[in-house]
Amino acid sequence: MRTRTVSALLAALFTAALLLVPATPAAAHNSLQEATPARDARLTTAPTQVTLRFLQRLNPAFTTITLRDSTDRQVPASAPAVDGATGTVTIEEPLGNGTYTVAYRVVSRDGHPVQGSYRFTVADPAAPPAAAPSPATDASTGTSASAPAGTSEGADASPASADASTGADDGGLPVGILVGGAVAAVAAAGVTALLLRRRRAA
Repeated sequence: MRTRTVSALLAALFTAALLLVPATPAAAHNSLQEATPARDARLTTAPTQVTLRFLQRLNPAFTTITLRDSTDRQVPASAPAVDGATGTVTIEEPLGNGTYTVAYRVVSRDGHPVQGSYRFTVADPAAPPAAAPSPATDASTGTSASAPAGTSEGADASPASADASTGADDGGLPVGILVGGAVAAVAAAGVTALLLRRRRAA
């Protein structure tokens, strides 16, 4: 009976550790909550700023927000102005009609870098179209190709909010997994030692 009790307690502790550990690193990672312009927005007036609001406070030294047009040219913009969990860049030239890609990179509280991107379109009836991509010639093959537009990785799941964390490669095991494993091992050892003492006393 005691053997079954020990096995049941160890199994319960192990299961609890598995359920709790995965949530630890995820909770520590930052994520995009709201964007202006929003993902896939079709604007009839060109924006003059891009504002991104995140789940956690931003570190100005590790916050990057860029804007690229359909030719993959980076649109001139100010450095991000950070206010708590919000970062804003001011666009320094009028945007013509076309598709634009917003890309960002921030750092979470645990030091994990998080990056992502999304697109929006300017369709102002009174504005000129954006510059068309210019073909680039490949010197080795003699063929020409247009520069690709920015991809959309880690984009918002909706125009207003999303978890847009396409984090950079981890340098090793997440801290939460190591801590969870250590907690489970210590708990299991404690339960086993307690039961062995009771058994000897009996």
